[in-house]
Amino acid sequence: MAGCRPGVPGSEQAWLEVAQAFIQETLCPPGKEPDVQLAQLVIDCVKTTWLSQGTSQGLTLPLSYSFVSVKDLRTHQRLPCCSHLSWSSTVYQAWAQEAGPRGVPLPRERLLLLGTLTDLSGNLEQECRNGSLYIRDNTGALDCELIDLDLSWLGHLFLFPSWSYLPSPMKSPGEGHVELWGTPVPVFPLTISPGPLTPIPVVYPEMASRLLRYRSKHRNVQPNLAGNLIRFSALVKSQKKAYFVLFLGGSSPAGTQVSVIVQVPAQLVWHRALCPGRAYVLTELRVSKLPGHRYRVWMTSTSSQLLPLKPECVRELELELTGVPLEADPQSLPRPSSPQDKKCPGPDCLVRDSILLSYTGMVTDTLNQPAGLYELDRKLELCLAYQQFRGLRRVVRPGVRLELQDVHLLQSVGGGTRRPILAPCLRGAVLLRGFSHQVPETQFSHQVPQASLYEQLVWEHQLGLPIYLWVTKALEDLACKLCPHVLRYHQFLKYSSPGDPSLGLQILAPILEVLIPPGCPGRNTHSEILEEPHHCPLQKYTQLQTPCFFPTLAFLKEEAKRRAWASFDPKTLLPLPEASHLPSWQLNQRLAWSWQCLLPSAFRPAPVLLGILVPSSRKGCLRLRDQSGSLSCLLLAQPLQPLTDPRLIGCLVRADRFQLVIERNVRSSFPSWKELSTTDFIQKKQARVYVQFLLADALILSVPRPVLHSATSSTPPRTEPSPPEGPHIEQSRLFLLSHKEALMKRNFSVPPSASSEVPQPTLSFHVLGSWLGGTQRKEGTGWGPPEPKEDENSDQKVLLLFLGSSVRWFEFLHPGHVYRLVASGPPTLMLFEEGGSSCVSQHPLELAGCASCLTVQDEWTVELASSQDIPEVLGIRPTLPESSLTDLLSGNSADSLVSFSAEIVSHLWMKPGSSGAVRRCVKLTVALETADYKFPPHLDVYIEDPHLPPPLGLLPGARVYFHQLEKRVSRSHNVYCCFRSSTCVQVLHFPPDTTVPLPHIYLAELLQGDKAPFATASCHVVSVFSLHLLWVCAHCTSICPQGRCPRQSPACPTQTSVSQASIRLLVEDGTAEAVVTCRNHQVAAVLGLCSSEWTSLLEFVRGPGKVALQFTGPGAQLESSAEVDEPLTLFLWTLCTSFSVLRPMVLSFELERKPSKIIPLEAPRLQRFQCGESPFLTRVNPKIRLSCLSIQEHEHPNALGALVSSC
Repeated sequence: MAGCRPGVPGSEQAWLEVAQAFIQETLCPPGKEPDVQLAQLVIDCVKTTWLSQGTSQGLTLPLSYSFVSVKDLRTHQRLPCCSHLSWSSTVYQAWAQEAGPRGVPLPRERLLLLGTLTDLSGNLEQECRNGSLYIRDNTGALDCELIDLDLSWLGHLFLFPSWSYLPSPMKSPGEGHVELWGTPVPVFPLTISPGPLTPIPVVYPEMASRLLRYRSKHRNVQPNLAGNLIRFSALVKSQKKAYFVLFLGGSSPAGTQVSVIVQVPAQLVWHRALCPGRAYVLTELRVSKLPGHRYRVWMTSTSSQLLPLKPECVRELELELTGVPLEADPQSLPRPSSPQDKKCPGPDCLVRDSILLSYTGMVTDTLNQPAGLYELDRKLELCLAYQQFRGLRRVVRPGVRLELQDVHLLQSVGGGTRRPILAPCLRGAVLLRGFSHQVPETQFSHQVPQASLYEQLVWEHQLGLPIYLWVTKALEDLACKLCPHVLRYHQFLKYSSPGDPSLGLQILAPILEVLIPPGCPGRNTHSEILEEPHHCPLQKYTQLQTPCFFPTLAFLKEEAKRRAWASFDPKTLLPLPEASHLPSWQLNQRLAWSWQCLLPSAFRPAPVLLGILVPSSRKGCLRLRDQSGSLSCLLLAQPLQPLTDPRLIGCLVRADRFQLVIERNVRSSFPSWKELSTTDFIQKKQARVYVQFLLADALILSVPRPVLHSATSSTPPRTEPSPPEGPHIEQSRLFLLSHKEALMKRNFSVPPSASSEVPQPTLSFHVLGSWLGGTQRKEGTGWGPPEPKEDENSDQKVLLLFLGSSVRWFEFLHPGHVYRLVASGPPTLMLFEEGGSSCVSQHPLELAGCASCLTVQDEWTVELASSQDIPEVLGIRPTLPESSLTDLLSGNSADSLVSFSAEIVSHLWMKPGSSGAVRRCVKLTVALETADYKFPPHLDVYIEDPHLPPPLGLLPGARVYFHQLEKRVSRSHNVYCCFRSSTCVQVLHFPPDTTVPLPHIYLAELLQGDKAPFATASCHVVSVFSLHLLWVCAHCTSICPQGRCPRQSPACPTQTSVSQASIRLLVEDGTAEAVVTCRNHQVAAVLGLCSSEWTSLLEFVRGPGKVALQFTGPGAQLESSAEVDEPLTLFLWTLCTSFSVLRPMVLSFELERKPSKIIPLEAPRLQRFQCGESPFLTRVNPKIRLSCLSIQEHEHPNALGALVSSC
């Protein structure tokens, strides 16, 4: 009600009339005459309280205040507020300052609240009492909280002068509660009950304890128990009943304590009135035996009362106990063992004991309100999850003061928690000692106050505190990833049931199965409260090592880039012994592309990949998406099995086994190896980050609909369009896919009147297939029969064109599978026929030999056909067509399109001008997969524009299927392949996590048909054929005498020279001979020179610029400007003919002549040998020519040398 102008008698009269009408409507019994006396008492009560502030400014009535009923407060007050009738503005401002700099004080409203304080909610039935307090008037009841309750207040009408109202955070109508700050003012004077006429006979705790253990004639007596309240438990609410336990003792803390169970509904409100340290009398108790326990306890009866203990009003009851005790002292009973006590005692599984204590402090922050996590005094954390804190949840917020009795202190719990934790179990009590001055935080307003996933984790899954704290952090991270645009908060954190599982619990299930010990028993609430020594889930704990974490996709992507560039070191990619001999173009080409694969084990803790699977309409690839962004991904259903089911779109994918791939592209202009540490020569850096994993290793979860579209998304996660106006039906047609072309930008002709803009190349792809039957219409949940065709024997081939948004189906379409093309909308004749509304009649498409050419519309969808649709087709496992090895490596150009499976050996980016490259391209060296050869032959595959950048997954070690590559033959008779528009690539297997060592073979195996392109052999150097040492220009590779480039016009931009070396050796291993060519730093290893010796030798060569030696027998032939007897020549000749070079070694090599070379092998020839005086004529195979990869010293050189010298 709006305030009236003070000092005007009419305003007071109007206020009184409104007050009387309000009292009659909300406080007087309905249907009766107006109660003038009640109205006057209420007005006098308001007037007295108003005048008590001393600053009424001459007003006898609070004209600025208006009365509010419970119904109006619940319905119309949507924001938190407070009202203080007896406070002046100065007092309120001082009170508001106590909210602190971080909090927002409760705004003040001028409202008058009256009602009856009761523990009955809606009706007057006793069973509706659960220990809660309410303010009730004729319009309804409202929950309230009171710090210090006097039981004599219940059922009386009060004016509440100081209170605050907090509406429900869920904004549900009718919810909310009142916090009563000051002592309520009774409208009617409270009658003080006189003491008993005669002293009450009582027993004290020691006698009460003995009564439980002895059978006597007093066993049917309901005694009165007197004593000091030592402590009381939390209020436990179950499906059957609610109860709490209080403990009374004598004046000495070490004396006997007796527990009393209070479970009568009308007595549950005692829990709010009890105060530890005070003395009480409990009347008319009875003995009861708890189910599952051997001993008996005291319980209150329906006629029991809670009275303050006054020594003058009681007398001790003398009882005589005889006989043998019935049972042992319940405090000395052994407690049952639990799985936590049986854990390993090792250092990695150290079981710790928590500490029981009492603590009083202020809540300074809300960490996770639904999980019951708060901050105390800026230094501790408080976990209320192990109590049923639903009532406390609405009250506890920053600024609230709490007293914790018998609370557990846990330190160093791990799992990402660093501060000590206070956590009360059911034994302890959480007492409210002061309300908060602050407005509740809104960050948790989305949560549901009813039973949630957090309660289920504690009460059903029996999580210990370290695991629970980690799970709450994980759920919070998951909610940030998925809510609210992907999933609603209440859907994610809802209570999980068998028919309706919680998505959050499904995501954490694989981890919880490992962390939670099997066979963990449920919590026994009576034992947790009553048994001594005390045992509960918080008593013992083990420090938790964080098992994993759920990073956002944006963090994972940025962290991958950061690590990739942090580890990018040209000196590491090109080790100095190798890089010091490379010219500039080769140096920069080797740095142009590199990759790094990060496994989950590379992170601490290990990350778990999580996101919604969505297709990209701009790039045609698949992506994982969350709130932070998206991450490209490459998926396989299983090894050798592609992804074919589009129903995976929109599903939540969880994977803890994956490969995070970073492809680095660098454009650099390093003059030589000396400048590799200077980053100024790097002009551009780019990184392509994606993740690849198997669906067999992932958890696929369906997301409840409707799925909200992320604001960062460029493609809706769901592909179903909104239904158009008019009749809406679904039509479909099955087709068998036989060929898929590359996804690339193509030019399409458009009608002249379509647009005035110049047409641009459009990302698209084609598929070639065959229709299987006619068009079908949706009938219920299935598809009706196909429409009959005029000519069933006609050609059913079709060319489907996917462009625009429809390229999102690219990753799901694979040859050999049957799909269903689905169109939703109004009924359309000949929808999938030539001449239909969606057909494109273009001459280039008709040249493909198809009966119809069809453009797939953006709103159409593609489904994988089921086995019930066409079992005769789907029963055949699709196979990938492959060209024979003979056709692949032959010089016949008739079969120019080839298909094969291969393993990628190397991946190299080539710039124009490097190694004869005309334009930018990617060179893949692949090892062909064939069963005819023990060692697969190698082949080069080139990828040029417009196929750049290459598809995802073309990494060294990956197995890939190439379909319809163009085969070409080089001028040096090498077979190689190139991408073209009809080429399709399918990754069959990801690179292995570990590298496979080269096979160790005998040289004679290379003379057989199946040659190993890369291998290792233990051999002996027989002789040296030639040795070349030279210095060349790093830019133009010209010979540089004195280290200077002789090129003048135009002069090279740099005068840096690099050394190069090569040596040809004859080696044998007892089975065959081979000629091995070693280059650059390998020459130093062959000559047995250390780094300083090798550097000195090259400096001697810098003067002439080139030294070349040919060994045709004893002596050397000089091919440089130096004299024959020059010391350098003599030194090299002596070194190459010494046992320092002619020694055993382990040689890693590759074939110098590729298996893809078409020139036939040289035939064996006859050769004459002289052994003493006897000549021998034998057939000798041609020497094998090898290129050295690395050289290692033999482990047993003496034994091998003795073997060779004896032959």
